[in-house]
Amino acid sequence: MKRLPWFLVGLFLMLSAVPSKAQNRVIVRTTLGLSGLQDLCLLNVCNVVRGLEDPLNQLFLVSTPLSAQTLVDVLRLLPGIVDAEVDQLLNLVGGLNVVPTTLPSGLLSERSPTSICGSTVWDSYANQPAATIVQVPAAQQQFCGAGVVADIDTGVDPTHPAFAGVLLTGYDFTRNQAGASELNDIDPSDFPVYPPPPCSLTACPTPGTVNKSSVAILDQASEAILDGNVKYAAFGHGTMVMGVIHLVAPKAKLLPLKAFQSNGTGRLADVLRAVYYAVTNGANVINMSFDFTTSSPELKSALDFANQSSLVSIASVGNNGKEEQVFPAAWQSDVMGVASTSDLDARSSFSDFGDSIVWVAAPGEAIITTYPFDTYAAGWGTSFSAPFVSGAASLLLNQQSKIDQSQAAAAIANAVPVGPNMGNGRLAIEQALQGP
Repeated sequence: MKRLPWFLVGLFLMLSAVPSKAQNRVIVRTTLGLSGLQDLCLLNVCNVVRGLEDPLNQLFLVSTPLSAQTLVDVLRLLPGIVDAEVDQLLNLVGGLNVVPTTLPSGLLSERSPTSICGSTVWDSYANQPAATIVQVPAAQQQFCGAGVVADIDTGVDPTHPAFAGVLLTGYDFTRNQAGASELNDIDPSDFPVYPPPPCSLTACPTPGTVNKSSVAILDQASEAILDGNVKYAAFGHGTMVMGVIHLVAPKAKLLPLKAFQSNGTGRLADVLRAVYYAVTNGANVINMSFDFTTSSPELKSALDFANQSSLVSIASVGNNGKEEQVFPAAWQSDVMGVASTSDLDARSSFSDFGDSIVWVAAPGEAIITTYPFDTYAAGWGTSFSAPFVSGAASLLLNQQSKIDQSQAAAAIANAVPVGPNMGNGRLAIEQALQGP
């Protein structure tokens, strides 16, 4: 390693005398390599946790007892450090979306099995209004999806029968292990009976609220355990999002990438690893049903890399009901941001808006989709709008197996106008398949 200027050595020695606190995390890009960065950290101000699997092997996660921003500021002064940023704590939970006081009539009432492109599912799910609005049944007369769609989320219930034959193993970045089951976040002792049994027609005659933040309502006996329990604030989110992708593109292979825990929190470093994993493990589409307000140069770089590798990236725009810059949706050269509309093609009151983040909109109210423990739920939020577009991108792969971000975005832009500040309008899959 190059010799550090004397004043930087003094600064590091001064910082090393700071009493240890909780370990904070910093993402570092360096040309020094692992050993060079470890040499820096020998001065007792940081510890190299792991590489973050970028193609140049320059990206590392570092922990520190210092303020994360303090370490970032110091590292940026050092030779061989390309850049550094705080490893943000992200959250899937929040926003203005709420379960309406009066639920739509007949929600989840039709449980008889039906088939979509050979996948056996509930009729309420297959024939819901949102699917018809975006032209899913008509599109599936031609195509049923192709390629691999990755979802960076809380994981998935790998035992759900709807995903039989299309679900890939995936990876859990929160545990650094193969597989992406969100059931691993469950403590069975929290449940009187585990796994919780699905409701019969008489046991749970009406749906109940599971979580008022992720806004799912569920036809299942587990609702009382999950409702209001902070550690399960986002449990089921990944299974629900994956279910919307599967609704649109039942033949697409599904790649679950678990970067968030059941409480809704996740680390930016794990999202970065998930993007690079998707690229190197054959994904064609990346769904990101999350947003945050502090930009990340490294996530932008990762999505640039995905774009250059001909992946199509889609993200939700958020549920704060206002015009604001959120990421990754704001990076429109790399990502299609998706807002939420009602079944009447009006902007959902909770949906963020603005042409700087919204490329297209899709239904996001009372979306019926898969839920853990072999059942179904309904949700409100842009989280459930984005996967309609990800599923549509999979259908575009039936037409053009090498479609890239710009080509997919141009096709998806052939949408139904729904008023100002909503990008190109509401998703219309048949029109997208027909091209501009």
